Amino acid sequence: MTTSQRPGRREPGLIAAYPDAGPAVHRESALAQRLLATAGVEVSEAMACGLGGGIGFMYAVFEYEALPHPLLTFVTQHHPRPWVEEVAENLGLDVNGRTSSAARAALAKLDAALAAGTPALLTVGRAGLPWHENVSPLEAQDPHSVVVAGRDGDEYLVDDCDESLRRVSPAALAEAWALHRKGRFAVRTLAVPAGGPADLTAAVQSAVTTAVAHMTGPVLGNAFDVNFGLSGLEKWASEVADDRTRRGWRARFGGGEAFAHAMRRVVDCFTTQYGSRGATRPLYAEFLREADDATPLELGAAADAADESGRLWEDVVEVAASAVEPERAFAAIGDLARSLLDVERRLVALLGEAVTD
Repeated sequence: MTTSQRPGRREPGLIAAYPDAGPAVHRESALAQRLLATAGVEVSEAMACGLGGGIGFMYAVFEYEALPHPLLTFVTQHHPRPWVEEVAENLGLDVNGRTSSAARAALAKLDAALAAGTPALLTVGRAGLPWHENVSPLEAQDPHSVVVAGRDGDEYLVDDCDESLRRVSPAALAEAWALHRKGRFAVRTLAVPAGGPADLTAAVQSAVTTAVAHMTGPVLGNAFDVNFGLSGLEKWASEVADDRTRRGWRARFGGGEAFAHAMRRVVDCFTTQYGSRGATRPLYAEFLREADDATPLELGAAADAADESGRLWEDVVEVAASAVEPERAFAAIGDLARSLLDVERRLVALLGEAVTD
């Protein structure tokens, strides 16, 4: 980890120190990495992923009377704490958050941050962003992080991990911002304290300890915790294989649009949504190898296990992407889920040994 300041950037209105924007492996980590770089702290996207907690798991099936089939959701990244807050705490950085009760006041606070040369992290409703089309009404208000990295006249420059920065008017940004009602128009910025960032070894150890804790124990402190971590993996494997009860996938997703929905969600959630390719495990393996080289922590064996897990998650995606017959798909996914449970238990055990020895 190094500290530096990047030279001026090309696009009018863009904050001078903001790094090149573009596609990311894991968008939350990439946005954190770019905020860190602007503050003078240089880390890789993989390191930002690990310092944000890295991997996690949540499996949930929601049922509503108004909908024709259950809703399936997986989260394969550290959850539920916001990514930038987790990275900042592990590195000993400050997150400054300012909220507002109305868009006009929030935009004024955003402008003040940009004028000071500080990019701002906003959480919006994805459906409100003009470049996100065909978002399901059920996901319209889902929190979606973007960085506003400058303003050029009447347009904000928004980093959404696309090929290039997006331009959006204040009115359009405010509309998307308002969709995330719990966020209270929060403007969040990063700052490095006078003493600089924390020691990298301590930061990695803290982040890995959190990942282990959330894979093995309580996350929220209530009954929903059964859906998290290794417990959630075990529950998922059991319900995919269940051919007898109403909780099994054959009963819930056994045909028609319900089956198509389940297979789409498997593909989306294990590649781009609420994580990254291979259920975030390949990128986390990169973090572990980088941390193994840069710190005294012995993380190489855990990195190998994370890579093995990532390959199995990609096998699950391959089955779901080509699935046409529910019984065959569920049987194959069930076998992979049981293998994954074994590998993930080993991965978590290796992570725990690395940070406690």
